[in-house]
Amino acid sequence: MTQELFILLTTAASIGFIHTLLGPDHYLPFIVMSKARRWSLPKTSWITVLCGVGHVGSSVLLGMVGVALGVAVSKLEVIESFRGGLAAWALILFGLAYLVWGLRRAWRNRPHEHQHLHKDGTIHIHPHVHIKEHAHVHEKKNSANLTPWILFTIFVLGPCEPLIPILMYPAAKNSFGSIVLVSVVFGGVTIMTMLSIVLLSTLGVNFIPATRLERYAHALAGGTIFSCGMAMQFLGL
Repeated sequence: MTQELFILLTTAASIGFIHTLLGPDHYLPFIVMSKARRWSLPKTSWITVLCGVGHVGSSVLLGMVGVALGVAVSKLEVIESFRGGLAAWALILFGLAYLVWGLRRAWRNRPHEHQHLHKDGTIHIHPHVHIKEHAHVHEKKNSANLTPWILFTIFVLGPCEPLIPILMYPAAKNSFGSIVLVSVVFGGVTIMTMLSIVLLSTLGVNFIPATRLERYAHALAGGTIFSCGMAMQFLGL
């Protein structure tokens, strides 16, 4: 391995880690959806990895096509910027729709009282909620299974902006092997950073008692995803 390639790979790993860490849209959607939908850790993991592969893979594919066709970096960056806008608006719309659905569900499952008349004439009144007994009972399986694929589609749209300029340097040296190495290192670090943050945060969140907020779990998840999309679109995160 040449010194130039070593520096390039180190740069790819560093940028992959920092880019992911500073982008809450890379992990917050998985943390809140895992909590709201009560995904197991294995399910949360494979959904996160799947979306990470789609996120990185789409930019790698675009970069390699650009390299093969000799497209200028500036033109590829315009395409990535357009894809970033699409991903941000997709997060905004999905988050908003999920927020509204979550609020509606929370309202329908608000606490209420039940009366029980005993044989001796005593009337017993106690508070009652349906959220624990009937969570997800009335939801269609197809609807529940659709959420990971919506997230996957959004992440495929989402670009890895720093990746293409990094790929262009080894491309200029006509080294296909270096392009592959840079892509693997950048992608591997990005996905592992996503997965680490998601799993550690999910474990932490699960330890927090949130009985009173449980009814609003879906609404909070939708609001968080909506905020991520807004931050992407208007704050450039």
